[in-house]
Amino acid sequence: MIELRSDTFTLPSAAMVKAMGEAALGDDVYGEDPTVRELEETAAGLLGKESACLMPSGTMANLAAIMAHARRGSKILVGAESDIYVYEAGGAAVCGGVIYEPIPNRPDGGLDVSDLARAFPDDPDDPQFALPSLICLENTQNRCGGVVLALDHLAEVRRFADARGIPVHLDGARLFNAAVAMGRPAAEIARYADSVQFCLSKGLSAPIGSILAGGVDFITAARRVRKMLGGGMRQAGIIAAAGLVALSDVSRLQDDHVHARRLADGLADIAGIAVEPGAVQTNIVMFRVTDPRFTWPVFVAAARSRGLALAELGHGRIRAVTHSGVSERDVDAAVDIVRRVLADESPVAAAPTGARR
Repeated sequence: MIELRSDTFTLPSAAMVKAMGEAALGDDVYGEDPTVRELEETAAGLLGKESACLMPSGTMANLAAIMAHARRGSKILVGAESDIYVYEAGGAAVCGGVIYEPIPNRPDGGLDVSDLARAFPDDPDDPQFALPSLICLENTQNRCGGVVLALDHLAEVRRFADARGIPVHLDGARLFNAAVAMGRPAAEIARYADSVQFCLSKGLSAPIGSILAGGVDFITAARRVRKMLGGGMRQAGIIAAAGLVALSDVSRLQDDHVHARRLADGLADIAGIAVEPGAVQTNIVMFRVTDPRFTWPVFVAAARSRGLALAELGHGRIRAVTHSGVSERDVDAAVDIVRRVLADESPVAAAPTGARR
């Protein structure tokens, strides 16, 4: 099976497995796991932040950040296409008593400052209104096609947030994809946010975990939330060891970006597929099936029956994600499978298969 549903399907490298088996361990809830401490210090340094905390998942990292930043009864401003709003089960509302206000995402993944401004009541002293307490950005922006947010846009949102007196959280699940695509250090992107999370378990290919980074006081508060949510881990160095290997060579992500563009170029030559190769910036390719014989569930099922795993990611679009488990040869084979699927004169219906981040 050629696995293009998500980069969450990556498997740890041999170097990661070796490091996991040799990791020095302790009790992380007591702050005594040396490998976790090394990972957290390394990650904080890469992001230019004072401190960091290992989390079991990106979803928990984002939720802990929101709960550490935002008071109950306030609202957070999130992209309408953001993972925090669409895919994280309403956790801020359920666990934190925080309201989501979705802001339209621009095609480039950003949020217009004018739209953010409209989320603030004209009279902040009017008790009828929930007040904004946090702005959340996403970089790369998943549902906008893995696009990279421009630094000048991040700076613009930062200035707006400062003027309004509220913090900015960056969901950087694929932050290092953005950094590699821009040819800039991750810290140059992270500097515009008060807190940042990134996933170790996506393109970086570690099996488990995410990092949440920010100021010392913020991370202290986030650790309390992590414990409350059930995320306190003990000998977590076996996870952290793989994360350290992942962070030792993030430049490998460039291969995934090259493969994604190759995939988009190949799909663009197939009748019945609508794709914009020039829109591909990182490791995500979004396309539509325009052949009227195929609904997306039928297309996805037909591709899977031929050895290609794809998934829908909102608005009837198919998402394909390249990663360390996908070679150039796999990309070419995937294009051939799509071509053969569309050449089939009798497609059959099947149950839909959705993507999960």
